[in-house]
Amino acid sequence: MKTKIYSLLLALSTVPVFSQVGINTASPSATLDVNGTVKVRDIPLTTALPGYEILALNTGSAQIAKVDPQVLYNSTVNTSVYAAKKTTGINLLSLGLFPDGFRAVNFLASERSVGSAALFSDTDNTFTIPSTGVYQVGFSFRYGAGLQAAILTNTPGIGIFRNRAGVGTLIDNRVFSGLTIPLLLSLTISDSSINSLYSFQAGDKISFGLTGSSALEAAILGTSVSSFFIYKVSN
Repeated sequence: MKTKIYSLLLALSTVPVFSQVGINTASPSATLDVNGTVKVRDIPLTTALPGYEILALNTGSAQIAKVDPQVLYNSTVNTSVYAAKKTTGINLLSLGLFPDGFRAVNFLASERSVGSAALFSDTDNTFTIPSTGVYQVGFSFRYGAGLQAAILTNTPGIGIFRNRAGVGTLIDNRVFSGLTIPLLLSLTISDSSINSLYSFQAGDKISFGLTGSSALEAAILGTSVSSFFIYKVSN
């Protein structure tokens, strides 16, 4: 009897230690291959990532792998972020798609402070939306010193224009504020800004400009200041 037991133990000792185990599968393809859901009753909470790694699921092979947290940080770079500022040489451009009174500021890709030059076209002075989603957009314009000693005609202001597959839409605008004190003076606060959220589609072209601008003086426009920023915040 002892001889049989020793023989059995000797036989078992020759079985490879590194074998594959399958649950709900007859042909496991990993050390542990689970064909089904997994439930963990208790997972301890860590308050910091240093010293830990994150598990990620490969949707192609269904295998789980370790991921350095820094990889996640790097993957969160928002490639849609773009900002530009123009402090001299402002001209207003007219295109056939623009509504009456709207003219675009002649921003250039070289005037960007943040973002990829590939997102902006110097041909039509537009920003191209890289992917469909909701974007935060800010646009500001200061005409001259920002204060004019008269009520400007045509109620000028600022606007954001969208060209979607050849269909133009003024999606937002603000007029410059005016102030009149009877028998004393009239003023226009010619400094305005827009900051809001908008839904865009990939390929939309965005222009930033002025509305009711036909009466504005070229000399004052040349010393004006304008800037915009845009970035995607949600799908």
